[in-house]
Amino acid sequence: MDMKYPIGNFQFDGEITNSVTRGWINEIEDLPRLLRDAVKELDNEQLDTAYRSGGWTVRQVVHHLADSHMNAYIRFKLALTEEKPVIKPYNETKWAELSDYELPIDISLLLLEALHKRWTKLLRSISPADMEKTFIHPDSGEVSVGKNIGIYAWHGRHHLAHITSLCNRKGR
Repeated sequence: MDMKYPIGNFQFDGEITNSVTRGWINEIEDLPRLLRDAVKELDNEQLDTAYRSGGWTVRQVVHHLADSHMNAYIRFKLALTEEKPVIKPYNETKWAELSDYELPIDISLLLLEALHKRWTKLLRSISPADMEKTFIHPDSGEVSVGKNIGIYAWHGRHHLAHITSLCNRKGR
C-alpha cells in the first residue's frame, strides 16, 4: 500500500452528472462523523504519531482538514459569485507547523461538523449551470465547481485513510 496516497490520487474521467455530484456531496457530508469515529479512541501519544515516515501526525491531519476545507468552502463561494476568480493558495506544510496545530483535535472536529453542514447545504442548492462555473488556481489552472466537489470528496477520504490505515497497522 502507498502510505502517502492510500486511496490513490484523485481521478475522474467520466461525466460529472447530478448523480455523481450527489454521491460526492454525501461523502463530504459524512466526513466529520467518519473522522470523529476514526480518532475517538486515540490518546495524545497516538494523535502525535505520524501516519508515515516524514508525514504529518494524526493531530496535524485533523487540523489540516479543517484548514483545507475552510479554504475550499471559500473557493466554492468565490466561484459561485464571481467570474473565474483567481484563488490564493497557501503553504499547507508551513500551516501545519503553526502553534494552533498543537490544540486538542476536538476544536477542529467541531469546526468541521459546522462547516460541512453549511458546505453541503450550499452544494445541494447549486444548479447544473453553477457546476460549470470555475475558479483559477495559480498552480492547477481552471477548476470547475463540479470537479472541485469530487476533489474534496476525495480529499476527505484520502486523509481519513491516512488515519485509519495507521490505526490498522498499529492494531488500534
